[in-house]
Amino acid sequence: MEIKKLKVLGVVFAAVLLAACSSTDVEEGGEVDSGQSLSGFDGSVAKPAKSQAEIDREEAMKKLKTVFYFEFDSSTLTYDARQALDAQIAFLKDSVGTIRLEGHADERGTREYNIALGERRAQAVADYMVLNGISRYRIETVSYGEERPLAFGQGESAWSQNRRVELK
Repeated sequence: MEIKKLKVLGVVFAAVLLAACSSTDVEEGGEVDSGQSLSGFDGSVAKPAKSQAEIDREEAMKKLKTVFYFEFDSSTLTYDARQALDAQIAFLKDSVGTIRLEGHADERGTREYNIALGERRAQAVADYMVLNGISRYRIETVSYGEERPLAFGQGESAWSQNRRVELK
């Protein structure tokens, strides 16, 4: 008898749960949305048109560099890296959200040393950003050391591509 009550209770609970999960598309005025106002023939939802300012901002963002390169065994920002960072900082001042800086190193050196070097590089970029008006709480740094190379191979051309900080 007790098991039968539990089964009935379980079925009732499942029915209530399913009823609570079902929904209808209701607009703010309380009317049911027919879906005809925004959806196309293929069922896709039309997006509102972007303003010219939004389009210009996206185009400017595409042109900004997000990878900053370093000299061998160095965490000092180069002139080119500072120039690219200045452009990024100008753009990031008008935005909100977290900035992730990923430090990398080439394969020369021990694993531990390269993790520390990648961290110093990411911190150098973070410090430069903070000095130029980006709030510290927005910046997250991580070091991958030599674990995520961009270029494989032996030689300066491959190594120079791996000595970097990526802004994500």
